[in-house]
Amino acid sequence: MEHAADIARAADALKDGGLVILPTETVYGLAADAANPRAVAAVYEAKGRPAFNPLIAHVADVAAARRIAKFDLRADELTAAFWPGPLTLVLPIADETAVCDLARAGLDTVAIRAPAHPIAHALLEALGGPLVAPSANRSGRPSPTTFADAWEETGAAATFGLDGGACAIGLESTVIALLDKPRLLRPGAVTRAELEALIGPLFDAEADAKRSPGRLARHYAPNLPVRLDADEPRADEVWLGFGRCGGAAFNLSPDGDLVEAAANLFAYLRAADRSEGATGIAVAPIPDTGLGEAINDRLRRAAGFVG
Repeated sequence: MEHAADIARAADALKDGGLVILPTETVYGLAADAANPRAVAAVYEAKGRPAFNPLIAHVADVAAARRIAKFDLRADELTAAFWPGPLTLVLPIADETAVCDLARAGLDTVAIRAPAHPIAHALLEALGGPLVAPSANRSGRPSPTTFADAWEETGAAATFGLDGGACAIGLESTVIALLDKPRLLRPGAVTRAELEALIGPLFDAEADAKRSPGRLARHYAPNLPVRLDADEPRADEVWLGFGRCGGAAFNLSPDGDLVEAAANLFAYLRAADRSEGATGIAVAPIPDTGLGEAINDRLRRAAGFVG
């Protein structure tokens, strides 16, 4: 873990309107003070991110979240079970000054979560307010799960960076809207089955889709074209395997472990994208159950379509 002096330096940078590379348990983020519209604008600029795509507000704990968002019984149950951790709730906004209009993309809702990474938590405590911290990649690129990749992507825009090692989960948070019917807006490490066990059936995103990040059809994309559900690579394609795939240059999980595959997904996509002489990336089929739903969602967006 970073020393207290580094946390203090990062907090000072954020208070001054700077950006900080920040580790979380999901992916590395490019953090800014959520209340500072100029700093939030700098995040959008550094990422090349469309202004209509809202950002997640990161908070230290449930008490901090309650000051910003309007909770209901469903939110109480979910935060008790999964916070701190990789679950984002979309709720009605309570304090519009804490998370500025630009960070919310002009919406009357806020996407909010409490990260579990100790460095992220320490920085939030030091800052004393919410952070926006979208993945520290240029918009549409694979999310960084190591400090080196994060710094390569957006370090030029950052005042300071905190190295927390490789991300434990390696996949962005699950996003669920709790406005009328509960709607799964983005699958992630907290699975549909885990959520439904607590609050009942989840409905499709429908009109609430705009309230979540990561909903663009082409997202998390490497430079090389991505071909999904491939039984084998074509000539000059890099083979991104899963399970017992002979000859795969990169295998998300040789044992067919979806947790391992999620942790490796973005790092391996980035590595495959750097393969010399390759004309594309062929991806083996991934089971669409449990965490596989989230992995396939990211892969479809990397390939440029959702369906």
